[in-house]
Amino acid sequence: MAAFAYALRRLRQEAGGPAYSTMARRSAAYSVTTYSRAAGGEQLPTLPVVLAYVAACGGDPAEWEARWRQASEDVAAGRSSGADAEPSPYRGLARFEPGDGDLFFGRDRLVADLLGLAGRHRLVCVFGASGSGTSSLLRAGLIPRLRDPGYAGERPAAVRILTPGRSPFTTHAPALVAAAAGPASDGDTWLVVDQFEEVFGLCDDAAERAAFIDALVAAADPSRRLRVVLGVRADFRPRCLEHPGLAAAIRDASLPLGRMTQAELREAIGRPAAARRLVVERALTEALVEEVAGRAGGLPMLSHALRETWRRRTGRTLTLEAYERMGGMRGVLARSAEAAYARLDPDRAETARQIMLRLVAPGAGAVDARRPATRAEVASIGAVPGAERGGGDRGGAAHEVLEALVRARLVTVDGDRVELAHEGLVTAWPRLRGWIEQDREALRVHRWLTEAADAWEAVGRDRGVRISPVRLAQLGDLATEAGRARLTALEADFIAAGLATHHRTIRNRQIVGVVIPLLSSLALVSGAAAWRQRRRHHLPARRSHGS
Repeated sequence: MAAFAYALRRLRQEAGGPAYSTMARRSAAYSVTTYSRAAGGEQLPTLPVVLAYVAACGGDPAEWEARWRQASEDVAAGRSSGADAEPSPYRGLARFEPGDGDLFFGRDRLVADLLGLAGRHRLVCVFGASGSGTSSLLRAGLIPRLRDPGYAGERPAAVRILTPGRSPFTTHAPALVAAAAGPASDGDTWLVVDQFEEVFGLCDDAAERAAFIDALVAAADPSRRLRVVLGVRADFRPRCLEHPGLAAAIRDASLPLGRMTQAELREAIGRPAAARRLVVERALTEALVEEVAGRAGGLPMLSHALRETWRRRTGRTLTLEAYERMGGMRGVLARSAEAAYARLDPDRAETARQIMLRLVAPGAGAVDARRPATRAEVASIGAVPGAERGGGDRGGAAHEVLEALVRARLVTVDGDRVELAHEGLVTAWPRLRGWIEQDREALRVHRWLTEAADAWEAVGRDRGVRISPVRLAQLGDLATEAGRARLTALEADFIAAGLATHHRTIRNRQIVGVVIPLLSSLALVSGAAAWRQRRRHHLPARRSHGS
């Protein structure tokens, strides 16, 4: 509870420290006293109170709901074990915060590289795939180093962290001005902009977006006494390059966040436990390293598995036996997936089902496996004209649900590549396994459709594309109005083109079927007429000869 309350207070501080009376006016549902108690730490506030508090501070409701549920589980587990006073050394699916610097390990080299880059450039950008720990690197790696009294560089005048939100310039304009130098430091003010991709994903106002980016780019002027560090999900890099000033600023000032080495993973596993005077069995460490090493987006699942194992520890030891008893990574994945799915409303739950099934290749005489897809393919699910079926354009909903699945750590996005966070989800999550078994043959046909449509697109969308009658029959359900909700726009266009060719072929055959018999009849009639004419011509001559 204390850690959760501290995180709420940090959120309020990052939002500019609005008074509780101001927060109460922004969200009229709760009083000043309720918000004050929520951040006091004496008891865990209810979820509605937390969401109202977060909304008043411009935070991400989905992220904070997940954090609240995790805190609620920890409180319940602590009460049952009598260990409520001892916080976990692992953050589970939540990111590390600035106050977690003593538990953040395995990224020392990256933090040093980032400090060096920021020392040479006033605006730098850290690009990392979803699940690679970009937010944690900035919050628990960079910021504690800057605030450390022993920091060897120029002491910052202030360190501010913010996330853009829906109105980045309006919300954060006061933070884009350097703090007055104090007696302890005459250094620059550091602006750490986490989840910078929200500028493109949440902000719908082009002028608001441009004003915010322009202000950040202008910070590169030394006279502004600002240094800016942007944390961006890697698949949004092309969007960053659309802004000429930002593209020029980050051309030589970008830091890619790669996967952790095995040695770094061992640090991330063992050293947080040691900081709390706990022990991780060597066998457990090696099992987790083997599970996560080389996998995209594996760090949140690693932290989540460690947190769940910590809750089931034996004395002060995290054991392999406890990890295996809860089903290992597969068990952790299944519980996390089901909890994330349960938080979706029915419409978004159906969209989530379609997205998850797109990321699976159903086996034909082989095991089911992950299937990578492009971001455009996933985000365009249902994005076809559909006013007739009452659903309208569902592409926006697909994008929102994809982002929710990414935040829940079920799906990773790296560049244009979208895939399940772990192949274990295919068999470990009963709900997903049930979806596959329920619709296995239809899924195989759909995978054929996706590949055929991609090939059709690659050759310029030939309007005369032919789909065999047998395959068209298999695609029958997808060709209906209801079935089109499961398609991308490209797949729908491919089926439409194939059907058009098929109908033209049928019409042509019907025409041929009518014309050929008609021509044959005409030929017979003409032949008979010619025969009769010849007969009449020769008959009188024969009669004359006979007489």
